[in-house]
Amino acid sequence: MKYKDLGSWLTEAAKWTDSYYSTIRDQPVRPNLSPGDFTKELSSSPPEKAEGIEVVFNDFKRLVPRAMTHWQHPNFFAYFPANAAPASILAESLVSAMGAQAMLWQTSPVATEMEIVVIDWLRQALGLSKDFKGTIQDSATTATLCAVLTMREKSLNFTGLTKGLYGIKKMRIYASDNAHSSVDKAVRLSGIGHENLIKISLDNNLSIDINLLEEQIKKDIRSGFMPVGLILSVGSTSIGASDKIGDLIVLAKKYKLFSHIDAAWAGPAMICPELRHLWSGVDGADSIVFNPHKWLGAQFDCSIQLLKDPTAQINTLGLRPAYLETLESHEVTNFNEWTIPLGRRFRALKIWFVLRTYGLTGIRELIRNHITWAKEVENLLDSDPDFKIITSSPFGLFTFQYSGISGDSNEATKVLLNKINASGDCYLTQTEINKKFVIRVSVGTFETTRHDVLRIYDTIKLYTCEEN
Repeated sequence: MKYKDLGSWLTEAAKWTDSYYSTIRDQPVRPNLSPGDFTKELSSSPPEKAEGIEVVFNDFKRLVPRAMTHWQHPNFFAYFPANAAPASILAESLVSAMGAQAMLWQTSPVATEMEIVVIDWLRQALGLSKDFKGTIQDSATTATLCAVLTMREKSLNFTGLTKGLYGIKKMRIYASDNAHSSVDKAVRLSGIGHENLIKISLDNNLSIDINLLEEQIKKDIRSGFMPVGLILSVGSTSIGASDKIGDLIVLAKKYKLFSHIDAAWAGPAMICPELRHLWSGVDGADSIVFNPHKWLGAQFDCSIQLLKDPTAQINTLGLRPAYLETLESHEVTNFNEWTIPLGRRFRALKIWFVLRTYGLTGIRELIRNHITWAKEVENLLDSDPDFKIITSSPFGLFTFQYSGISGDSNEATKVLLNKINASGDCYLTQTEINKKFVIRVSVGTFETTRHDVLRIYDTIKLYTCEEN
């Protein structure tokens, strides 16, 4: 394939994209496949001779869509939203066409400067202090790892980078027992060690129990440990729980702990002023992560990390060999020094497109609708004696159990979930709360409507009636 052929094939791709979205409701949300089924459709050896692009493109159309889980499907209510707004799709196609490597200011000046601007737009949209500066990471997992590495190095006066961790005091990092698994991964990969991630139980408000936390910190100090960081949640992935941010940050400052807030999924909802009380005190945090690739429509990968003072993270992660110097300038922002990879994509363009084409007003309306519609379904299930709401959140996420006829609610709920997902009518996922197997309902897809959301209840009832 030559560059001269690209335009016509991009036109074909655009036609396919239009057809995909116009017929997506006709597709099962999740394919009815077993592991390895798709592999059988592919050649086991690489092609020796070039094939025509028309052959490859036809194979794509024949094979790929029917083996996809359709995250943009209006009946996708699993995990968390992972939207790809049309404006974002368009922006990503332009970024792909340019093939930019945005590792330094001088390698793509527009990528760096647009990133600075759109991050500040988002900071303003979320009502955060102007003190915060930020960068676009690939995912919240990477942002949290960067924060944990910074906690480690700040506590060691940045000597761990050169001398290593051998012989130092064992560090302690604290989080709730409802924190995302990315926190566990970050502590493991940082060299601090998983045993030194101390999980604190939730109180009756589904926040870290502040009294238990302070008792644990004091105990660790007496035992010779070095407390270095506190990781808080706003809208946890599992059940949508939020910690009492203000009170816990005050405690973190008392013990000189670096504080990082994981608001990956729910953070974008803070563009709605009426929800900001849920992270009251957030301006005291050292680091915050939220994902535009979830509820804001700027497709994966696109995660924002905001830092009150980027200096500590730059000192932790930055490295500037001679071949990366910008010779004609004394100092510029090079975002590779804020994160782990050297190479960086031009992610800011899709945020710029999305914010300009939808506006904050349009995105607020979408988020408010999702929250309202989720509450309607929750109320329907709550009023039905066959179901019990286990947890509720203000972010369009709730969990429930089905009682069933067997008397074993865990098993009945699991069987119900499997039936729903096998049908392809909608897609729901599960979690576990106090040894209860529960179904999660998470509303957040751009194309979903109130009718689609209310059909969750009808679908659930259909498959429970089959049992009876």
